[in-house]
Amino acid sequence: MALPRTVSRLSRAAGTLLDGTLGLLYPRNCVGCEAVLDAAGRRWFCEGCEAKLHRIEPPTCSICGQSYEGHLPQGVRCANCSDLDLAFDFAVGAYRNEGLVRDLVHRFKYEREHHLCAPLGRLLADVMEEERLAGGDEDWLVVPVPLHPRRLRERQYNQAAELSRVFLRATGKSGRRRFRVVDALRRTRYTRRQASLDRAGRLTNLRGAFALSRNPGIRSRLEDSAVLLVDDVLTTGATANECARILRHEGGVAKIVVITAVRG
Repeated sequence: MALPRTVSRLSRAAGTLLDGTLGLLYPRNCVGCEAVLDAAGRRWFCEGCEAKLHRIEPPTCSICGQSYEGHLPQGVRCANCSDLDLAFDFAVGAYRNEGLVRDLVHRFKYEREHHLCAPLGRLLADVMEEERLAGGDEDWLVVPVPLHPRRLRERQYNQAAELSRVFLRATGKSGRRRFRVVDALRRTRYTRRQASLDRAGRLTNLRGAFALSRNPGIRSRLEDSAVLLVDDVLTTGATANECARILRHEGGVAKIVVITAVRG
């Protein structure tokens, strides 16, 4: 029974050794400033750039995850979401959408710097330290927010799907919990980019834009499941809410938590 754990430890050790060897031959560069990183040290960021990454810390809105300065009573919903009927249980963002993180997300999403999925996916995995996610032993289906086929051709990859893939590697097995990436949603309507719209426009732009996967095997997994809905950025929560509505009302999902690398 101990064999799988032994193999896993050996695999991780081999991966660490390989990283170190490759680091000697091909030194890594900081993804923020291009400074050379020493082979045995940092993996993605130099010390200076790492200091520019601002984790989201309490107090935050208990539902949409919006951060605030000063005191916020526990359980209070903020002005961003208090007037909305949200289909997800709550949302957690890992880092503030500012400075270096904002630049990395823009380069990854719009400038086709696919290699940035690795550091951003690792940042996304930090959401699992949030107290409501850190405990428990439930299994999670990891569902990326889909792109319309036309948008996918334009960007060449779905940033949410790429982040989900790295997130899965970063989390692996956590205690008794298991994580599985499932393409449970599809985009059925080509829409304007959310970033180009005001709050009112974002809330209406995506109505009817998503549907469940046609795959009966995937659909059967959703019933009474717990889902981590993955995207790169959460701002108003309109995209996440429309996806959650489909998962909840048509897929029968019992619990939906939105996780994003950054929170706008």
